[in-house]
Amino acid sequence: MADEAFRHPRLAKLYDPLTSERSDLRAYFDLVHKLEAQHVLDIGCGTGAFALLLADRGMTVVGLDPAQASIDVATSKPGSARVQWICGDASALPPLHVDLATMTANVAQEITDPEAWQATLHGAYNTLRPGGHLVFETRDPAQRAWDTWNREASEQVTELPGIGAVETWVELLRVDGPLVRFRSHYAFAADGQVLTSESTLRFRERHEVEQDLAANGFRVDDVRDAPDRPGKEFVFIASRPQND
Repeated sequence: MADEAFRHPRLAKLYDPLTSERSDLRAYFDLVHKLEAQHVLDIGCGTGAFALLLADRGMTVVGLDPAQASIDVATSKPGSARVQWICGDASALPPLHVDLATMTANVAQEITDPEAWQATLHGAYNTLRPGGHLVFETRDPAQRAWDTWNREASEQVTELPGIGAVETWVELLRVDGPLVRFRSHYAFAADGQVLTSESTLRFRERHEVEQDLAANGFRVDDVRDAPDRPGKEFVFIASRPQND
């Protein structure tokens, strides 16, 4: 199930204005062109920023996300009719034949259950044409990103048009092996409401991800840095073999 930050209608509307700097999407967009993809599946599409970016360039795009509130935000945007939106996970996909499947914004880490993760990779593989690619990112556990997930380091107040000032901060709850649990806080100055969203992320080692990809039939073509976050992320580029 998606986190409350993506399922709650009021919080889902905050995602875009609070993450307006999406330099990560430029790297994905460049890969789409390099791989000559025309038909793309965006797994964990959220409020649709990447899916709509691709659709605006004339590509055929399917956006998949388990949070209906996020899908509702996506479908309210200009040009949203050009994207096929599906609320669900990889097991809810209709038959597809795409050139590329993506998971941006560390979506892969949101899939913490091992069986669900395997099902996601299996579902992505089945949607790809032979020679098609899967591209996604995940944080390098060695960089201990969670060390800065506290109020002192994360607190900020953002003035949002039509919403007013929103104070946000993150509270680390627990680190249990590869699982990191934290709580995000959202305080609305307009009416004093404070909403929270608890999240758990799985930090996978590079070799674990490579093994999981191979177990689901993928060939790992490259593992590289995220250009906007050098040294902090693994970007996996895998493919379905041509002869499959």
